[in-house]
Amino acid sequence: MALQYTDEQKDFLQMVKEFGDQYLSPKDVQKYDQAGECPEDLFKPAFDMGLHMLEIPEKYGGAGLSYETTAMIFEKLASYDPGYAITLVSTFVALRSVMIAGNDDQVQRFADIIAPGAFAAFALSEADAGTDAGSVQATATRDGDDYILNGEKAFITNGSLADVFVGVFRTSDDGNKGLSAFMVEKSRGGITAGKHEDKMGLRLSNTTNVTFDHVRVPAKNRIGEEGAGLKAALNSLNLSRAFVATLAVGIMQRALDEAVKYAQARQQFGKPIIKFEAVQEMLANMAMATEASRLMVNNTMKMMDAGSLVRKEGAMTKAFVTDQVQKVTSDAVQIFGGYGVSREFPVEKLMRDCKVFQIFEGTNQIQRVTIAHELDREYRN
Repeated sequence: MALQYTDEQKDFLQMVKEFGDQYLSPKDVQKYDQAGECPEDLFKPAFDMGLHMLEIPEKYGGAGLSYETTAMIFEKLASYDPGYAITLVSTFVALRSVMIAGNDDQVQRFADIIAPGAFAAFALSEADAGTDAGSVQATATRDGDDYILNGEKAFITNGSLADVFVGVFRTSDDGNKGLSAFMVEKSRGGITAGKHEDKMGLRLSNTTNVTFDHVRVPAKNRIGEEGAGLKAALNSLNLSRAFVATLAVGIMQRALDEAVKYAQARQQFGKPIIKFEAVQEMLANMAMATEASRLMVNNTMKMMDAGSLVRKEGAMTKAFVTDQVQKVTSDAVQIFGGYGVSREFPVEKLMRDCKVFQIFEGTNQIQRVTIAHELDREYRN
């Protein structure tokens, strides 16, 4: 690979490999994928290993790893199953909002909730508020020293698993400036998860609607100032988009691995199909796309570690890499031929898993709008 790993990073990756080999065997992943299940017990070994605490700074009880190293770990984990990986990564999507716009007490309370072995969820989207996040209609009404939360969020990863939510609610009618972010513990009651979505891919990931029905939270749970919720959420998503991309790289690497091994073994016209130039060209393009994507992710992670919110770079990384993974997995299926569309082989699942990567965390179309806006701003200065 093009990256030069430190000894510590190599050790982490070896640990994840051993973890994946033991707990995420192809047979078990296939079983969970076909059933569309996300069994909580499957994540206990991940909790025991501390995979849910990687990004949390040491002073709050976490591992305090860099974004760069955390991304490498989750790329490897995603090569076993991206649905499993994103279940863990989604906790950090919520955490980043608290880290960026919250205070020390909120970060510590967040860490204390998930440390024993728990998930978090980021609750922004609604049925009519997807790309247009400013259309959020769920409300937070001030009541003395508390807020009362009401409304329904849609397509929430970890919706029925989370013990703590970071959600965006409307505190006034002032458009985007009328939205505020809150940390909401499930233990407060009034939070109900809907049915698990029967998705095309990422079927090991839990996705539900979540209803907040007169959920009372103290004002100390508001993250940042009133009216600053959308900004906090979008800044968090800027960082999270690069993690979507790193999971996509894990899918690409797995697709390449499977395609090369198959092309070496599959015989046609008296020789392995890897000896045919048409197949060689496809494999070479897959390898180049995978390495280029990995390098792009790594550079963005280094920028994040340096303190950048990567508004443009996160959008570029997410759009480029998640477009590339569509082509790489499609070519893997093509190399497998008729077997490529059979569920007995892994590549059709990889192709199903990766499609949503062009959609969630902001569609790739809106990423290009963001990139163009940033370019316009930069060239005006």
